[in-house]
Order: sequence, then C-alpha cells, then structure tokens
Amino acid sequence: MKRRAVIAGLALGTLAVARGAPAQPARKVYRIGILVIGTASDFGGPQPRNPQVNAFLRRLGELGYVYGQHFMTEPRGSEGKPERFPSLAAELVRLQVDIIVAPEPALPALKHATSTVPVIMAAATDPVGQGAYVRSLGRPGGNFTGLSLQSVEATGKRLELLKELVPGTAPVAVLWNPPHMLDWRVTEAAARERGWKLRSLEIRDAGDIEGAFKAATDARAGSLLVFAAGILYPHRRRVAELAIKSRIPAMYELRPYVEAGGLISYSADLTDIWRRAAVFVDKILKGAKPADLPVEQPTKFELVINLGAAKSIGLTIPQSLLLRADDVLQ
Repeated sequence: MKRRAVIAGLALGTLAVARGAPAQPARKVYRIGILVIGTASDFGGPQPRNPQVNAFLRRLGELGYVYGQHFMTEPRGSEGKPERFPSLAAELVRLQVDIIVAPEPALPALKHATSTVPVIMAAATDPVGQGAYVRSLGRPGGNFTGLSLQSVEATGKRLELLKELVPGTAPVAVLWNPPHMLDWRVTEAAARERGWKLRSLEIRDAGDIEGAFKAATDARAGSLLVFAAGILYPHRRRVAELAIKSRIPAMYELRPYVEAGGLISYSADLTDIWRRAAVFVDKILKGAKPADLPVEQPTKFELVINLGAAKSIGLTIPQSLLLRADDVLQ
C-alpha cells in the first residue's frame, strides 16, 4: 500500500509540474511586404512567377527560412498604375509587416508612408541624391537600405554600345520622363563629351508614348535610348512594339524590356539584386538596423540582345557585341 501511495504521489506531482510549466511560445512568422508595379498574383506564394522575387525567396531558403513556417509574403502590385503606390504603401504599413522589399518606382510612396518599417531597396536609381532615401551609401541613417541600380553611372556605357550598334551621325532619341531628369542630364553630358547629337523625347504620361515615336521618326533619329521610368515600364511591350514598327534600334535600361520584345539592354542584373536583397532581410530579422547597413552597389551587369527584334528591323548585330553579350534571346 505504501508503495502504491508513493507511485501515486509521484504521478500527481509530475502532472502538477506539467500543468504548471509555462507553454512554449509560438514561433513568430514574419510578414514581408513586397510592393511592385506589376500584378500582385505574379509575386505571391512560395513559388512566384516573377523571376526576381522567385530568386529572392530561393535565397531566403538557402539562408534557412521556410515559407509558411518562418515567414509569409504580403505582395501588393500597382497593376501598372504608379499612382496606386501611395495607397498600397499605406496598406502595408497598416498591416504592420515586419519589413518591405520594393524596387525604385515604389520607393517614393514608401518614404512618405513610413519612417519606422524597414525598407529594402531592390534597385534604387539614385538613393542618395534624387531619391534621398538614405543620408549616404555607407551610413543610411534611417529605415531604408538595400541596393542601388547604378543606372545613371551606366548611361555612358549604354550610349557607347548603342553607337557601336548603330554608328553614324544621326541623332540618338532619348525617351524619358521627369523622374529620370538626372539620367537625361547625364546623357546630355555624355553625348556632348563624345560629340554625339541627341533628340529629347520627354513624356508626361502614357498617352505621350505614340507621339514620342512619331517625333523620333520625324527627327530622323538613328537610334533610341529608353529609360525605364515608372510611366514607361508597365507599357514596355508597347514601347518595344513601337520601336520595331518605327524600325528604330532601341537600347533599354532594363532587361524586362528585351524580354518583352525589345532589341538590347545593358543594366545591373535585377535577379542578382533581388537575391542579394534577401541577405538584408536576414540581417534585419536577426536584429540589425537599416540605418547601420550600408547600401550596396551592383557587382554584376549584363548585356542582353534579342536577335528576333534585330531581324524584325533588318539589323545585323556586330559580332563584337554578340561576343560580349551575357545573354542572346532568339
């Protein structure tokens, strides 16, 4: 009887300890906001259709994060309408996401919407100057950090490649809008230094695109340089089609224009930038502050050529360019 009493007492004591033990806290599932100019459905879920965001999530996986277990994404897309960014940015802030990742077109709205939620720039055109998202590349000083696009620095190289593709004295038409004022000024300076003529094609809204191409044709432009402004990017397929229809060889700021049917692009590798953005997310989720994380510059640039587009306008790509191309689309 005494033995049974002892066993019963031990059992009750163990049960009491188990009941009194504190429950293990549930693991926090981080929420990562993604704000882009496209359709949100292309950027959502563990395997998004968008190649850049897909690369971002794969890199998070390599860093030990499991989708649905350690983090979830909250994708928001402007559906090609930059004017929607302010409301979408405010929505992500209201959701109290832990961090937001976004490319250049969405950054001004995020700067206005929050000074506390960490924002990772997935390619900012000019984070210190025109954008003023950070105080300096080395010491951001606020809630923004991430990666720059270095598009302005690549402007001279684009012009040189375009002139190698289409030599001659005909002017280069430049398609740009106000957010790319700095790019236009740098292009002017680069062309002046090299003795090349330019024809400015400034647009204010998407309705100006067709008229800009007519102006380029009327000016007998020999080639076209297109900056990937917020207005133009959602209409990149239309821009590429108009360049083909006008038979104007066009150099684009970003690869997605070439994937949409454009001729040639030279820029930082966007997929690589989004992969590297995942490292910033990892550091911040582990306690680092955006203010203390230096903005990184791209280390990988790519020259992409679309042979189908070249054939459509009867242009032969010089062998010297083909040999230097990082990717040739058929």
